[in-house]
Amino acid sequence: MSFEVPQMVNSKGGQIRIFMPRYGNINERRHQLHEVIRLSGMNLVINDFDMPLIIKVASIPKERIQVYFIDNEEYFKRKATFTDEDGNLFADNDERAIFFAKGVVETVKKLNWAPDIIHVHGWLASLLPLYLKQFYASEPLFKQSKIVTSVYNTGFEDTLNEQLIDKIAFDGIEKDSIAELEKPSYENLMKVAIKNSDAAIIGSTDLNEELAQYLNTTKIPVLPYKKREEFAQAYEEFYTTKVLD
Repeated sequence: MSFEVPQMVNSKGGQIRIFMPRYGNINERRHQLHEVIRLSGMNLVINDFDMPLIIKVASIPKERIQVYFIDNEEYFKRKATFTDEDGNLFADNDERAIFFAKGVVETVKKLNWAPDIIHVHGWLASLLPLYLKQFYASEPLFKQSKIVTSVYNTGFEDTLNEQLIDKIAFDGIEKDSIAELEKPSYENLMKVAIKNSDAAIIGSTDLNEELAQYLNTTKIPVLPYKKREEFAQAYEEFYTTKVLD
């Protein structure tokens, strides 16, 4: 869906950019990734450490859509995506999520591109709504931007590093606003994402009961699950009548 939704908007004349981590299992040569020097070269502060931000870009074949890859050798060079060979979550997945959120926003700022809608897919991007609404609250480029979070049933067991809440608080975000992250489970990450979004979309048929109940109590517009063959019209209507209205 992180491809098909932008493809649908693009086909209707919208201007689309996709941002994703440059995971180590992505073949740069095959997909013709190349570094964009004018966008790279800055450091992001993660828990009081300077982490270099590298931006790479590629185009989707047969589509006029560019994909921007948020890269950092320490966070994303490893071949596995989220877990080690024993299936354990990487200890720094929390910092990878913070880095991705900041990296996307800083790249969009350098592009000087004000998106109407920022659509978030996947738990690694789940801190993006929080950082946009709080850390970057005074950034004029995003003043009119609306955030939509898709909620899927593709999370993880166990929890991220329990110091996540302290690392976010280091950026001046009040702990009271992220109290859920005292236990940084998949469900609690998504609750924080939903709480800082302008709308949400249910992306799975068998959504986790805890998240389903949370969505029932939220005051933001929520689009129920739509089958693949019917999502295009439903998403377009949701964007225009519920998100941008």
